[in-house]
Amino acid sequence: MVFLERLGVSLPLIQAPMAGTSTPLLAAEVSNAGALGSIGVGATDAGGARAMIGELCERTDRPFNVNLFVHRTPVADAACEAAWLDWLRPLFAELGAEPPQALQSPYTSFADDPAMLAMLLETRPPVVSFHFGLPAADAIAALRERGIVMLATATNIDEARAIAAAGIDAVVAQGIEAGGHRGMFDPGAPDPGLGTMALTRLLVREAGLPVIAAGGIMDGAGIAAALDLGAVAAQLGTAFIDCPESAADEGYRAALKGPGAWHTTLTPLVSGRPARALANRFTALAAEVGGRQVPDYPITYHAGKALNAAAKAKGEYGFGAQWAGQGAPLARTMPAAEMVAVLMAELKAVRTRG
Repeated sequence: MVFLERLGVSLPLIQAPMAGTSTPLLAAEVSNAGALGSIGVGATDAGGARAMIGELCERTDRPFNVNLFVHRTPVADAACEAAWLDWLRPLFAELGAEPPQALQSPYTSFADDPAMLAMLLETRPPVVSFHFGLPAADAIAALRERGIVMLATATNIDEARAIAAAGIDAVVAQGIEAGGHRGMFDPGAPDPGLGTMALTRLLVREAGLPVIAAGGIMDGAGIAAALDLGAVAAQLGTAFIDCPESAADEGYRAALKGPGAWHTTLTPLVSGRPARALANRFTALAAEVGGRQVPDYPITYHAGKALNAAAKAKGEYGFGAQWAGQGAPLARTMPAAEMVAVLMAELKAVRTRG
């Protein structure tokens, strides 16, 4: 409870950032309900992030979290990228579209974005979180001087130890069940693929930081299990996708209720980094990719976004980045504030039975 008090929230629940799906409205509704709402700004620039934070502040006076991507600077490879576009060309043709002439990186890493840091130092969001790695020590020190609480994602004990050594306030233990991108610092390194339960318990014992459990948690019973393992809170993302306040499109929402929810899969094909998604036409391309090299993250995303846009123009939603965790079949449809209340009622019921 001490760390929750530091966050300024009364409930052991964080709504995952989900860049592109979470919205200021969603985050505000969650924060107003007593949990910690989050927005992901890794897919926008400093101006876009400032606007999102501004809208959030208009909608709530409660704490919220701003999440940043701290991926390594992408390495362009013209030959690899051209080959990737050639491989996708038949799909574009099927959709009556042309692929991009060349691929560009659509996102700038926080590590390479001084304007984003300056904006955060000015707006001073209550909580900032990092995914894919850590920013430089001087950036962390500057954020700390502004009184900002910092979180960072770890998928293994080495990453958690690096997070602790950097002076971050808490670690998000992202199990292999989690939807969206794996938060691994080095996507080329071996991934032990630890599940949420094992990883949470390991980090509670070994990391020396408050631990937030993330991955596959969809209801109050899952939150209770995380807390019983020693976590201070649980982070849920997929549980909030079908809330009306999210930015998920109709195809995403329909897929969440379809057979693909029972077969989520990790794939680098959409963005260039492993990410867990609902099974769809894009994830099925894994059977055909063979030994082709996938361009670096997020350069690959340029092709993925273009393919999805071409498909949506034809009423086809099977090429979307439909990120979701292994608990996807447990998803429910209700407003975000009601979702928070239901989750807490379920948690209380589990505690009462215990």
